[in-house]
Order: sequence, then structure tokens, then C-alpha cells
Amino acid sequence: MTASPENIVVRFAPSPTGRLHVGNARAALFNWLFAKKSGGRFMLRMDDTDDERSTPEFAAGIEADMAWLGLSHDIFARQSERLARYEAAATQLKQAGLLYPCYESAMELDRKRKRQMARGLPPVYDRAALALSDEDRAKLEAEGRKPHWRFRLEQVHTAFDDLIQGHVEVDGASLSDPVLIREDGRFLYTLPSVVDDIDFGISHVIRGSDHITNTGVQIQLIRALGATPPVYAHYSLLNGPEGRPLSKRDDAASFSLQALREAGYEPMALNALLARLGTPDPVEPVLALAALAETFDIARLGRADIRFDPADLARVNAAILHLTPYEAAQPRLAALGCDLGPDFWAAVRPNLALFAEVAGWARVVRGPVEPVIEDAGFAAAAAAALPPEPWDEATWGLWTGAVKAATGAKGKALFMPLRLALTGRPHGPELKNLLPLIGRRRAETRLRGLTD
Repeated sequence: MTASPENIVVRFAPSPTGRLHVGNARAALFNWLFAKKSGGRFMLRMDDTDDERSTPEFAAGIEADMAWLGLSHDIFARQSERLARYEAAATQLKQAGLLYPCYESAMELDRKRKRQMARGLPPVYDRAALALSDEDRAKLEAEGRKPHWRFRLEQVHTAFDDLIQGHVEVDGASLSDPVLIREDGRFLYTLPSVVDDIDFGISHVIRGSDHITNTGVQIQLIRALGATPPVYAHYSLLNGPEGRPLSKRDDAASFSLQALREAGYEPMALNALLARLGTPDPVEPVLALAALAETFDIARLGRADIRFDPADLARVNAAILHLTPYEAAQPRLAALGCDLGPDFWAAVRPNLALFAEVAGWARVVRGPVEPVIEDAGFAAAAAAALPPEPWDEATWGLWTGAVKAATGAKGKALFMPLRLALTGRPHGPELKNLLPLIGRRRAETRLRGLTD
């Protein structure tokens, strides 16, 4: 199946039962990049039919996370607003004899599975409900039983050509007929997802490799509803640093987008990292999503599961800050009350790991600073050697040369006491760039051991 750019539609379909984590972000990013590179459209769909766990707060959180990443959508839908459409599809399947009622309880199904496994058989539903007569069903319902509804799979191999995995076949005979509607009448994931893919013209479904078996089922269901399946691409899964799969619960809290945002990471650092993990391409700092889209190639995504390491994110984050121009940083500097001009940003950005650290360097420039004086005599000699203003990048070299001549200090013994006196810190931006920003008055005050 080949789609023209105007017909390419992809979707990211989270369920609002928790906050997004980096694995979800990867799914959203791949779909967004694919759509933008191909000139297609990107859909955000809330799969919120689970009204026990879905909440408006989680839905709002997902939209906030997507906005933080910069992944704007062209189409938006909530499944909770489309229940009548799913009912119509279910009726169509029932009339075709492909959706049938089953009355076994969860306990009875569990006993069946255990008996099958004890006999060395796969735990596949035995389709016992198909043998029930109208009288049998009426009797069960008179007892108070309510049916769940299963889709009758063709017990054949369903084949598709995956953009990442290659040729794939799913054996329907090895699968249980999937439950599409629960006893309480609520829809499970499969039917609403398929109906939405049909109705919104989804051309490509790009998702994790844990959905490959589901794809075999969904292709059969799409065809049963009279539609043509989209193109599929199943990428490798993203695990945590210890190799465990990420989820919205359990140990993924520190990998939620909310947690990463609150920790101060740049959204483009996460985008740049996730776009390259699992490919043979190096992870490089990229400042704009458009640039990522230009080079995105879904065929370069590997099949082996990969790990998300926060240390990698930290490295990319720092690299992005080091490349960020003043014009892009200026509104954020102003919001922090730290907009000291282009020279200040150029001086401090090579030392930033997180943007918020800029506030500390603004305090170093403006004061107050508690100077660290290890040798009062050396500091006094350095103060006496301060040249008159105006100062520029050459001032540091001229001044330290004069201090060296006056004190005999050199190397670390020369530079470290000056850094500690001027900044109160043992490390930081190059002082040739910082010194003109500090200025002669503050420099002399600090060298005298006074708080400016």
C-alpha cells in the first residue's frame, strides 16, 4: 500500500490512565516525524474508553506533555465521544456472525487455561460458546449471567509487510478469539482502535513490537468491517536502564515526561535522543524538530530492544544548551531575571548542564558573592594589579601576567586563588569571558575579601 503525502495520516493514541513516559514519547515522536517528513498529518487520539482509570487530569497532562515536546497535532479525537460508532461496528460484526456471546466467568476461563496447560496444550479459548443453543443462552442469562463478546478469528496465517520487521505472519490458530466487549458492555482496546483507524483514514500504524500479534488480529477485524488495512511499522521496545520495560506505573515514575520537565531537561534533548536510539546513527544535539524530521528514516530503526539511560539524556541536554543562540535563550533568561546580554550567555552556556543553572552564574556576575580568600597577601597583590577599565577578553591575560610578576605564582597556584576570590567557586566559565562582566569594582571588592 502506497499513500500519497496528502493521504498519509498517522496517530498517537495514549490512554489517559497515567502520565506519559519516555517510551510513550518515543511512539509519539516517531509518528510525528514520519508525518512531517512525508507531508502528512498527525493525529492525537485519547483512548479513554476505560472510564474506571481514565481521568480528565491525566488527559490534560498528556496534552501538556505533548505541547512540551513540541508535537502539535492536526487531528484530535476522544474515543469516549464515539461510542455510538463502536456500537454500530459491533452490530455489523454480530449480524455477520463474527462477534459471538460467551458466558464463562473469569474463574471458569482460568480453570480451562490451567487444564489445557497441564495437558501440554496452548491456552487458547476452545470456542465452547459457539455450541450454545438459543435455549442455552436464555438459561444462562436467566441465571444472571451477562455475555462478553469475542471476535471469531479465521484460523489462518495473516501476513503483512512491516516497514521495520520485514515480512511477518501471525497464526490465527494459535490465538484465542479476542474479547471485544466486556460483560458490562464496555469496549476493550481492539474494536475502537480499529474503527478509528478506518474512520480517520490512518495510512500507517507505527508502534512497538509488542503489538505484532495484535496486528494480525486487527488486520482480520479491519477486513471484516470492509476496509483495507494500513501499513504497519513495529519498532523495538525501550527499556529502563536495568533492562525492564517502562510502564505508566511501577518503576517508571522517574522517566515520566512530567518528572523530566520538572528536573529541567530540554524537550529537544529528549527528542534528539529518542529519534536516534536504536538506529546506527550517532545521537547529536539538534535544536529544532524540523531538522529531526528531515533526517528521520523509519527503515533505520533496529529490531533489538534498547535501553534508555538518563546519563545519555544529560549529555545531549548539555550539548543542546551549549549550541543554543542568545536569541533563543533570551526570553527564558528574562523570565528568570538573568538576561545580562549576549556576552553573558556566550560566557556561561558552555558550563551549563541544565538551563536553570544560569541563575547561579548571574549571581556570580552581579553579586553578592562570598569570596574565598586563601592567601590575603596574594589577593591584595592581585587587587593592586587590576588594570583600569574598560575591560575585554584580553584583560584576563594582561592582569594574570601582572599578578604572576608581582607574586611569583604560576599555573594552578595563580589561577585557582583568583577564581575562588572572584566567583567563590572552584570551577566555572572561562574567566577571560567572565571578568569583564564582573567589572573592576566588584573584582576589587572580592579580592579584598568583602561581600559585594
